[in-house]
Amino acid sequence: MARIVPLCSSSRGNSIFIGETGGGVLVDVGCSFKTLKGSLELCGIPFEAVKAVLITHEHSDHVKGLYQLTKHTDLPVYASKGTAEALVREGDIFDSDRLFDLSELPSIPWDVEVGFFHTPHDSAESVGYTLTLSEHKIACCTDLGTVTDEVRAGVSGCDAVYIEANYDPIMLRVNTSYPYPLKKRIASDIGHLANGECGGFCKELVDSGAKRLLLGHLSQENNTPDTAYKAVRDTLASVGIKCGTDCTLDVAPVRTVGRYIAL
Repeated sequence: MARIVPLCSSSRGNSIFIGETGGGVLVDVGCSFKTLKGSLELCGIPFEAVKAVLITHEHSDHVKGLYQLTKHTDLPVYASKGTAEALVREGDIFDSDRLFDLSELPSIPWDVEVGFFHTPHDSAESVGYTLTLSEHKIACCTDLGTVTDEVRAGVSGCDAVYIEANYDPIMLRVNTSYPYPLKKRIASDIGHLANGECGGFCKELVDSGAKRLLLGHLSQENNTPDTAYKAVRDTLASVGIKCGTDCTLDVAPVRTVGRYIAL
């Protein structure tokens, strides 16, 4: 049974396990190694089930636990060329010999087909991933300022999608603790996806076959789970798509509470 297990999800830390109890991959390591292991155990997944690590990009909320993970395990780590160079340059990985280019994805020691697509984000070379296992295709798509044709092609036809709903535009605009340049960066085409934009894309995803939508990477300062959920639900409802009937819609927690999506 394929599972999507969000271990941590916010602007401060992101990591998700996709697979089965006997094998799967981590997409990003945005929490400490200790927290990661504890989160997997809480979800009933032994750490030994992790066969590889896929990195989307080099920002700290996605790789802060990578150094310790690669220090204490021999797991292979896959990243785009630009991201790999950034990880080595910033000292985010203990052993660069276990860092592999995305062209080597077929070498993952587990029966799964992995694909990737580039995402528009202010990093070296950000990507999203798709994993096909147990006849299900799952996408992990976060950190994108806008939805490009490559992103659309990458996630089209997926059964389930973990998709960014980062911020509420009004909350971002009135946030007095954020300077204007930071607000401009977040709302740019190489920043993050707003709730409404996420909702519009979710409509496309459902039309292309998605039955399960999981909202992730929510800002803890410029969004709330309820705000994101309602924005996406209402956008879908406006075009006749009913959550609970035509698809399921969930929000990933900041830290896992042991729940997951089963396919």
